[in-house]
Amino acid sequence: MTLGKLSGETRATLGAILALAWPTMLEQMMQSAVQYIDTAMVGSLGTQATAAVGATSTIGWLVGSSITAFSIGFLAVIARACGAGDQEAARRAAGQAVLSALVIGTVMTLATTAVSGVIPVWMQVEPGIRGMTSRYFLILYLPMLPRTAGIIFGTALRAAGDTRTPMKVGLLVNCVNVVLNFLLIYPARTVSLWGRAVTIPGAGMGVAGAAAASAVAFTWGGLRMTRVLWRHPVISPRGQSLRPDRSILAPCLRVALPNMLQRFGTSLGYVAFAAMINSLGEVAAAAHTIANTVESAFYIPGYGMQTAAATLTGNAYGAGDEGRMKSLTSMFLPVEVALMCLTGGALFLSAPTLMGLFSSSGEVIALGSTVLRMVAVSEPLYGVSIIVEGMMMGVGRTRTPFVYNILGMWCVRIAGTFLCTQVLGYGLISAWACMIAHNGLLFLLYLRMYLSGRWDPLRN
Repeated sequence: MTLGKLSGETRATLGAILALAWPTMLEQMMQSAVQYIDTAMVGSLGTQATAAVGATSTIGWLVGSSITAFSIGFLAVIARACGAGDQEAARRAAGQAVLSALVIGTVMTLATTAVSGVIPVWMQVEPGIRGMTSRYFLILYLPMLPRTAGIIFGTALRAAGDTRTPMKVGLLVNCVNVVLNFLLIYPARTVSLWGRAVTIPGAGMGVAGAAAASAVAFTWGGLRMTRVLWRHPVISPRGQSLRPDRSILAPCLRVALPNMLQRFGTSLGYVAFAAMINSLGEVAAAAHTIANTVESAFYIPGYGMQTAAATLTGNAYGAGDEGRMKSLTSMFLPVEVALMCLTGGALFLSAPTLMGLFSSSGEVIALGSTVLRMVAVSEPLYGVSIIVEGMMMGVGRTRTPFVYNILGMWCVRIAGTFLCTQVLGYGLISAWACMIAHNGLLFLLYLRMYLSGRWDPLRN
């Protein structure tokens, strides 16, 4: 093979990766931007409002990640079917995705509304803000059916190689959320624009208004994503039976179940992690909430590349193309590490400025800046874990990631944080140090898996 031909293949592979990754990155970037705006707008109501909203964020991860995990089963099946050119199998899988969204969305609605009153107690929220926290959670999770549809159907579209449509829907959802925030959080007020008094309407609902804005936006997004899937030229579920189809659901569940258990276990760990941090007081809780919000934006390149890795390796596996698989995997890791080095450096340099966007408290800014600079150093290591896990999801190997993530979460992060904060009396910095140790362990385990080649079914 000539150097010119190799370079052309490399360019083509890189182009395919970026074509799938950039819409997901932009979608997540917009989501993070809106999360920044939400946090800043709620933060303007005071530290108690910030703590009330942040106290249940890990429960949100638990709910959302459980649904996302189930959708990974459909990603693996649809990506493999598309790679093999089997459009009928892809459409049947989309039909089962609709059935799953209806069942899971209904169950999640009943479960989240039933526990809304006791969530603040479980999360060790201070008594003075428990009522505010409970109302926020209830309103936010009432529309779980359309939210579930949005997650599962968006994953199905990405598996078919369509990352632009979920991006466009996500952008519109975020725009709706921001506009409604301005109208629902604050009371009516008069501002001066170019020397003229302008009245801006407002409901003055505070934290409840932020929840209502998000609930309406999620509902619209779920309905829109349903419409797009229904009209899709390749994987439309139109005409498909909504009865359980064992031939589709069985392989989906083989992939999804370990991933669901993994995400449920790690998300439950996030809940325990947040509960221990909430017990450290309002300053630590506010710094942790804001730092988490800031940090999430800097993982966008990693998770955008993970989507591309899962889809393209699934396509290559479905086509039985070992050469294509090798070409992809040799490209993913260098690109991912380079991107995460850039984002990690940016996070380290901008940490105080970003913290200052969401809080005027010197204590909160100083504490949040310290933990952000700590975690910035570990971002390239975490990027390796993200990519290798994505490739394993694409080929349907999710059991090993389940073991790795549960081991890291509970044996390193949770046990270490409990020892540091609850036994030794250390603060937020020690908890984030345990989180970084967790990321370091995942890096070592996933790197070993990648180098051994045991993740790739075409090699074994």
